[in-house]
Amino acid sequence: MELDRVQLQKDIQAQYAREHAELGDKGTLEHLEKSEAWDFSDTLRKGGVLVFPHAGVQDCGYQIAACVRGCLDSGADRVLVISVLHAFTEDMEQARRRVAAGGDVTQEIFWGIQGPGAPSEREEWKGDHALMSWRHFWNAEIKRRGLPASRTPQMIERYPYLAGGKPEQMPGFEEVAEIAKDAVIVSTADAFHHGIGYGDAPEDTYEPDATGLRHAQDVIEEGIRILERGDYWGYNQHCVTAKSDARDAGQLFRYLRGPMTGRVADLTYTDASELYKQPRPTWVAGALVEWQRA
Repeated sequence: MELDRVQLQKDIQAQYAREHAELGDKGTLEHLEKSEAWDFSDTLRKGGVLVFPHAGVQDCGYQIAACVRGCLDSGADRVLVISVLHAFTEDMEQARRRVAAGGDVTQEIFWGIQGPGAPSEREEWKGDHALMSWRHFWNAEIKRRGLPASRTPQMIERYPYLAGGKPEQMPGFEEVAEIAKDAVIVSTADAFHHGIGYGDAPEDTYEPDATGLRHAQDVIEEGIRILERGDYWGYNQHCVTAKSDARDAGQLFRYLRGPMTGRVADLTYTDASELYKQPRPTWVAGALVEWQRA
């Protein structure tokens, strides 16, 4: 069945709005309190990177909140959030496939880095859901702390698309590199999509139980090792097979920060069978990943 990307985008936007409303102030506070199990502020101060998922907020909200807290506790004046940019049009998807097949990325109209205030005139980022939960917890934690605008770090969103193994050549790279000089960096990724709704044959699927989550972590850690080596093209191709949406964001933050070592600090999952209207198992792993400067 052909995926209706435009309708999927609408469905995801509606689902996220509904889930945030259901979370409410009480649920949001519970996730913020649960996130206190981690303190990533020193990792960020030393130039490391945190990666949070953007799956179901009820499942991974505390992981997002841990990254928000890390940013605010780091003492940084600026926070650079490097987001994925999903292919919600067929043209974007075909461009991504051409680049993965070795096509000339410079001929693609989507090539570059988008975001509010970025040099790019493209605005696909405005319809993306990847940072909806990030903004939710960012605003909630600022309110909880009673931070005035004068003491709230500047938060800058950037959305790379089609890094193609050469993130430093993307239009807009110089602007992001300048921002990164005095900012802490966080990113978002759902690095493992799995199951019938994502095109896996039923006989090759895992349930999201202990065995399935172990498999997901193995795949995610394989990607981490590739990115540790600075093998940007290898990471691009790994993301294709792993069904990871992190191919561009991962390449960009690794190039900006240089050699790092990564680890999965926490892992959960979100069932996506209802969203894709497909049988179970259809799920996405939500991984909280810490990258420390080598």
